[in-house]
Amino acid sequence: MRILLVEDDALLGDGIRAGLRLADYAVDWVSDGDQAQRALLDHAYDACVLDLGLPKRDGLAVLRELRQRGSHLPVLILTARDSSSDKIAGLDSGADDYLVKPFDLAELQARLRALLRRAGGSATPTIVHGELVLDPAARKVTLGGQPVSLSAREFAVLQDFLTHRNQIRSRAQLEESLYAWGEETGSNTVEVYIHHLRKKLGPDFIRTVRGFGYQLGDAR
Repeated sequence: MRILLVEDDALLGDGIRAGLRLADYAVDWVSDGDQAQRALLDHAYDACVLDLGLPKRDGLAVLRELRQRGSHLPVLILTARDSSSDKIAGLDSGADDYLVKPFDLAELQARLRALLRRAGGSATPTIVHGELVLDPAARKVTLGGQPVSLSAREFAVLQDFLTHRNQIRSRAQLEESLYAWGEETGSNTVEVYIHHLRKKLGPDFIRTVRGFGYQLGDAR
């Protein structure tokens, strides 16, 4: 899952990015509203953590423009503005959640999981596909009740397919979801992860759609 973090406080931004990376998110971090606007136009994200008091362009302006373009990207506002009027303005501008500074990193991670879960159409804490159960909070996967050992990247690829279960995912889309800025990818990296998942979950768990990419197979 790839997250855009928009935060102008260098110390806080660095801490949030480090904490989200430990939870296996790919994180792009920008520090002003103009950079946020460009990043949202140029890249595909699974969620955005957005400060309001930003240089160059206020966070609410970034949010309003995002919604005016018709984007349904989950947005969590992270700000020191804690009045009811500020919260109402943020939510009415299109935010999905609102967290006031100072905050606990574990709570931020939990709120992000909830946003991503709802965006993927799931009301429960786990993602179920037939006999497979993925638990984003515990970072665990079971198949037929038996644990499946996955690397962090394999887990991320599987979660991407489960979140977009009715869609064909191109190699470029998978790479966009997996890697933040500055992280190098090999020429066949995605194919290697898919090969490993097929070995562990079954050869038909991920289908190749020739000329387009890959799609989650039928549940079993």
